[in-house]
Amino acid sequence: MIRTYGLTHIALPVKDVHRTALFYEKVLGTRTIYRRSGFIQVQTPGSHDILVFEEGIPSGGSIHFGFRLVESADPDDLASIVLAAGGEVKDKGSFGPGEPYLFFYDPDGYLVEIFFENLPAGSPYL
Repeated sequence: MIRTYGLTHIALPVKDVHRTALFYEKVLGTRTIYRRSGFIQVQTPGSHDILVFEEGIPSGGSIHFGFRLVESADPDDLASIVLAAGGEVKDKGSFGPGEPYLFFYDPDGYLVEIFFENLPAGSPYL
């Protein structure tokens, strides 16, 4: 079993990231924590959950959902666990030094991400 902090984010395809981010800010009080062209991440109030909005992908459904690892792990070891459980590996690697990730499909075809972030001691995300 892979230890995570639980579900941390869901990535959704949208037509206009700015319109969508503003909508969730007005309705739920989210706040933008990261943006780049065609991509905005907002944090939900009262938790550390993230909604990721991405343009350029047909709307509807989800792009993927993600789980943050409790501790860093070798992507090959993570892939072995997923494969043994009946999943299919899509991609694995590192976002940066000591920050491994693995994208995989569950048996129903949903894309799932597990990843590790180097967060400073005392981070509210720990």
